[in-house]
Amino acid sequence: MAFQFKRDVFWQQFSAKFGPVAQDPTSGVNFVLDQIGQDTTNWKNINEIAYALATFAWETAHTFQPVYEKGQPPYFSKYDPGTQLGQNLGNTQLGDGFLFRGRGYVQLTGRANYQKVGQFLTVDLISKPDQALQPALAYKIAANGMRLGWFTGRRLSQFIATGGAADYLNARRIINGLDHAADIAAIAQNFQLVLTAAQISQPAAAQAAGLSNQS
Repeated sequence: MAFQFKRDVFWQQFSAKFGPVAQDPTSGVNFVLDQIGQDTTNWKNINEIAYALATFAWETAHTFQPVYEKGQPPYFSKYDPGTQLGQNLGNTQLGDGFLFRGRGYVQLTGRANYQKVGQFLTVDLISKPDQALQPALAYKIAANGMRLGWFTGRRLSQFIATGGAADYLNARRIINGLDHAADIAAIAQNFQLVLTAAQISQPAAAQAAGLSNQS
């Protein structure tokens, strides 16, 4: 099941809940909503989507554009082979820390993760890691990763039950422990209200898709 939203209602509610923001997220958010509207695999309910959007907002500094992990090359030496972090990330060659630094809506990091995710999505991320910055691919990495537990081993469904309450605070554990968990939980709560107001019912969405296909 894919979820679709009335954009005029979405943006009206977005402005009401979030007010002015430093960066204009319109194009980035609309792109992500387009992807969600075609995604029949990764999302079970509005609460999961709300938490995903909150995570994307936080990880991209509210731009909703895929980003690099910040830092100059020397900073990433802590991820190189011979370090504990580098070993955990499966980095095997000098310079892997910088080459396989974080990229995306959610930071994909480390040679082993680029290898695993690339195989899953049938994309060569080892020789061309910057592909992880392409919005369509970055969306697939983030959406599948949150569902399947690629980032920390924790899955979004462990914290947001279908038809049940959402533990937005502890859902941060699927990405990065409890780092800024309360901030992201508050954003997710607002997105939940925005999405609920803007959601197109499934019969209406199916009818709209049918009319589109006939045109």
